[in-house]
Amino acid sequence: MASQSQGIQQLLQAEKRAAEKVAEARKRKNRRLKQAKEEAQAEIEQYRMQREKDFKTKEAAALGSHGNSAVEVDKETVGKMGSIQTSYQQNREGVLGNLLKMVCDIKPEIHVNYRFAG
Repeated sequence: MASQSQGIQQLLQAEKRAAEKVAEARKRKNRRLKQAKEEAQAEIEQYRMQREKDFKTKEAAALGSHGNSAVEVDKETVGKMGSIQTSYQQNREGVLGNLLKMVCDIKPEIHVNYRFAG
């Protein structure tokens, strides 16, 4: 009987050691999964930052060229406004004279389509 109880004790100890090894393996597996997750998160963050940096560069280039075109449009507008003002100043007196002449110098005439009743 003593050898039987001793064999049972050995089996229980072996089962206990096996359970400890399985528990340790699970802990290692969980640590590896956690580490892999952290590494993946770091890699994702790095990729996101790189893409954001590329986007900012392209956005700055696009907005920079848009800003230049806005300045060119402003210059062109100022130039056109200046030429319109100059044209106005030059032609103002002549146009006003013609307008007053047409309004004040009335020549009464019968219209060509008018028919005399009779």
